[in-house]
Amino acid sequence: QVHVVESGGGLVQAGGSLRLSCGVSGGTICISAMHWYRQAPGKEREVVAVIDSGGSTYIADTVKGRFTISRDNAKDMGYLQMNNLKPEDTAVYYCNVGRCGTELDYWGQGTQVTVSS
Repeated sequence: QVHVVESGGGLVQAGGSLRLSCGVSGGTICISAMHWYRQAPGKEREVVAVIDSGGSTYIADTVKGRFTISRDNAKDMGYLQMNNLKPEDTAVYYCNVGRCGTELDYWGQGTQVTVSS
């Protein structure tokens, strides 16, 4: 059974940095795209960044220039580097992993990021 686990969240002051990690366990699978989403209280979940199997990336305009997405295919790991954090970045961040050649995807439980002003 595939499990996705995020880590690296926490409390940081505005202007600070955090690096989120997304790990996949439960057997070796071919991972297609990795997505990072976030959901703030009272708001809908939104996509923050995406990286496909070839390394092409998409970064949402709201975080462009501050967030970077990357992955280590050998380790089945994904990362979201978040710099110059703002209070509006406060949210639960989720990793979503797609399985190659299928419509299957897997969600992590989320990690809380809180940015104080």
